[in-house]
Amino acid sequence: MSDIPELQQDAVTTVREFFAALEMKIIDEALDLADPGLVWKNTSLPDVRGLDRVRWVLKQLQNPRFGFRVDIHHIAADGENVVLTERTDYLRFGPVEIAFWVCGTFELKDGRIVLWHDHFSWENFLRGSVLGVFRAIRPR
Repeated sequence: MSDIPELQQDAVTTVREFFAALEMKIIDEALDLADPGLVWKNTSLPDVRGLDRVRWVLKQLQNPRFGFRVDIHHIAADGENVVLTERTDYLRFGPVEIAFWVCGTFELKDGRIVLWHDHFSWENFLRGSVLGVFRAIRPR
């Protein structure tokens, strides 16, 4: 029996299912968990507002040359409306995979994600990029 209240578990499950669908490149299924007014924020990048715009960006992941996966290290809910994640995201561009740390805040309303706010370090992203290129070009 879990010590997590049912509503908190539902919010955590929603975020986990969101990432699972993104990893499987089932973008429409992931966005079924989002509100039409979804706002996606990334550190120092322009906000992506609205489900159609977020869908357009995420659909780029369906290209076979690109990929996305995530390792969730910690996930916690604060009530039924806020989920915090600490994770490593992996973006793949052809043979280059970039790994970088991300802290995400998800706000939900009526069980749907209304805000997806990711915080990351550009220094960490650059370090992951250099390492990803090195791994892609080194002989095996």
